[in-house]
Amino acid sequence: MSDKRVCSYMVTKTKTSTKTQSAAKNQPMTVADISQRIAHHLQFTQGEQVCADQKPAYWRATSLALNDIIVEKLQSTKTRQQQSEAKSVNYLSLEYLMGRLLANNLHNLDLYKNTEKALKDMGFELADLCEEGADLALGNGGLGRLAACFLDSLATLDYNAMGYGVHYQHGLFKQSFVDGHQVEAPDMWREFGSPWEICRLESSCTIPLYGYVEEIAQADGTTASIWHAGKMLKGVPWDIPIVGYNSQTVNALRLWECRADSAFDWEQFNNGDYLNAHQQQVAAETVSKALYPNDEHDAGKELRFVQQYFFSACSVQDIIARFENQYGALADSKNWSLFCDKVAIQLNDTHPTIAILELMRSLIDVRNIDWDNAWAICQKVFAYTNHTLLPEALEKWSVALFERVLPRHLAILYRINEAFLNNDVAALWPNNDDMRARLSFIEEGHERKVRMAHLCVVTAHKVNGVAQIHSDLVKQDLFPEFNQLWPTKLTNVTNGITPRRWLKACNPLLSNLLDSTIKGDWAKDLNRLSELENFADDEQFQQQFMAIKHQNKIALSKEIKSLTGVTVSPDAIFDVQIKRLHEYKRQHLNLLHIIALYRRLLADPALEMQPRVFIFGAKAAPGYQLAKEIIYATNKIADKINNDVRIQNKLKVVFLPNYRVSLAEKIIPAADVSEQISTAGKEASGTGNMKLALNGAVTIGTLDGANIEIAKEVGDDNIFIFGLTVDEVKALDTQGYNPYEYYEKNAEIRACLDWLDTDYFTPGVAGELSSIKNCFLSGGDPYKVLADFQSYADAHQALDIAYQNKKQWAKMAILNTALMGKFNSDRSIEDYVRNIWQLTVSN
Repeated sequence: MSDKRVCSYMVTKTKTSTKTQSAAKNQPMTVADISQRIAHHLQFTQGEQVCADQKPAYWRATSLALNDIIVEKLQSTKTRQQQSEAKSVNYLSLEYLMGRLLANNLHNLDLYKNTEKALKDMGFELADLCEEGADLALGNGGLGRLAACFLDSLATLDYNAMGYGVHYQHGLFKQSFVDGHQVEAPDMWREFGSPWEICRLESSCTIPLYGYVEEIAQADGTTASIWHAGKMLKGVPWDIPIVGYNSQTVNALRLWECRADSAFDWEQFNNGDYLNAHQQQVAAETVSKALYPNDEHDAGKELRFVQQYFFSACSVQDIIARFENQYGALADSKNWSLFCDKVAIQLNDTHPTIAILELMRSLIDVRNIDWDNAWAICQKVFAYTNHTLLPEALEKWSVALFERVLPRHLAILYRINEAFLNNDVAALWPNNDDMRARLSFIEEGHERKVRMAHLCVVTAHKVNGVAQIHSDLVKQDLFPEFNQLWPTKLTNVTNGITPRRWLKACNPLLSNLLDSTIKGDWAKDLNRLSELENFADDEQFQQQFMAIKHQNKIALSKEIKSLTGVTVSPDAIFDVQIKRLHEYKRQHLNLLHIIALYRRLLADPALEMQPRVFIFGAKAAPGYQLAKEIIYATNKIADKINNDVRIQNKLKVVFLPNYRVSLAEKIIPAADVSEQISTAGKEASGTGNMKLALNGAVTIGTLDGANIEIAKEVGDDNIFIFGLTVDEVKALDTQGYNPYEYYEKNAEIRACLDWLDTDYFTPGVAGELSSIKNCFLSGGDPYKVLADFQSYADAHQALDIAYQNKKQWAKMAILNTALMGKFNSDRSIEDYVRNIWQLTVSN
């Protein structure tokens, strides 16, 4: 499109932008309406030159134009929810992996096609503009992505909900590789602001911490606890609208930014001490600077602790304020039961646990509610989701840190703990000091620690796991005593994903095929995908389905070339493992098998094997050294394999840098194989397994997490299961697991591990990869990689054979998409609503 046309278009269209603003609320937005809004924001909001021809400018103008519509719906949603007095759920999560929002919001508002046409008239492709803008990477992995899916579903199902989190300045780090090593840098996701967020200064709050508690005698013989805080932080909320799909609802994700109570010290500034004048401001801003600061040192531990308290306290204050604005003061006793009827608070993992103590403090100290009633309120409104069976992932904070930062909260915790031990525990296990020590909130030892999960379980009226096997193991292994105390408290809600982002938006080619094949709106009712079973053996449909997969693989091949310089063939099997780098997820099992395949090909270049591209995406926590070493080893081994002409391109390995939502949206539609290979009993659920299967990838996995339920849905013929079961892992631990036995007995394992001691993959630096070998042998192989290796290799051999039968593989891929209806986050939310929150739709 010529500059002259752009100029003429903008001048003409902006004249009528006012009319667009007053368009009837319920009328569908036409192409002309959208064009006028974009033109208005381009010229008047951004002050762009009328002849501007920049993708970022048009992306921002399009986003702002869309946000006009969204905010209008948000306001009407709030009005409707208040009038209906519908109960609200408040979802507290330290992580939200929102990704980019433009395409998803357009699809949810059914404006994608009209916006595409409007932008095409301006000379731009909407798909290109959707690549602009940074990811909202406010999370690390499945926990944050699950939270994002749940917010989408809550709005889609027209429930009254508010998400609460931290407005990280940088979020998760940006990852790059230098000579194969992970290098972290700040993620500047909102360096120049975000078009989607709205600052709500009127809802700012002040958060006390540090200081001391004074006990003051009262006339009635009791004592009152007065907390004299030593420091105050200011919480400033930013709202990101959450648009429901084909619904009337737009909810909000409220993220808290931390600021100093005062801008800077005016006296110091005037005296020329400019740096120290801003000391309080800098210290406060550090609290919401980045997700998961390194806690290997005391300063990092304290920052994490303050960060969790800050966001939990801000959220609790806001929840109370919203209730009181609508229903009246909570100090009025008639409103206590009403608060329980109208408010639900879901703790997503243990990170927001301090919200329990903060609500108790707010009720007792601020609103003068007596202890028994305050505790009853907490027990009715809080529920807790457990996401891990790993003991090291169950948060514990030192008592000394707690006492220094939150002295009043520690006193409240002690009193709750004392009542729990003297009443509940003593009633079931009288005079049992061992049981008291096991269940106490305080873990005694060299350093006394607070067990945050115990506080969650004792307080919450429901505690849920996130897959059936996980929930069973929570009862059997993690919290068996709590399950004895309260047999109905621990329950299950299997995770789910939103098909709006993870199929409709990220895989438009397959989405269009489904639209033309399935009756009704499958994105609103994912069970409709089961109609595809009728087409699984249809040769024409198989060809269409696999042609789309091939087109997606071509697109990903280009992305791989752009990001890594490696050329891969879309005719190869695309074998994908994308998830947080952790030993229990066993990326190093995948790597060990890749080394084995490479050895086989070197021994026999004519080996009959389907060409295979192994694709990794993962970030390692900055302080997790072994995870970083696995990344380094994978990159160095990839360099050798990808440049070895002897294996005739039968094997390629790529580790894509800076794995994030927007990159996942390109990888998942192109995947043939989904690697879900965690040690049985270690993965709570997994959601990547659901996204990949929904897009027609076939799973190779263990009987762990939601893999078990996926296998049940798709059938044994359409998944490749391998490895030890949960019971077999336990039995192996009981008899004594010795990984060295597998090293000695399996010649392939021995040869592959010994290879890592040489300089073959790291020329001139022999043994640089020995740490991977040592984690198996000297480290004791806690996640049973060597025990599962042969079963894993055999499953891959069966997978290779199955892929050679194109019709069989197409049927398997189609059935994986067809039978994923259960794993919709809409179903997960309805389970929460029915069994935990008891919400009603706000009409």
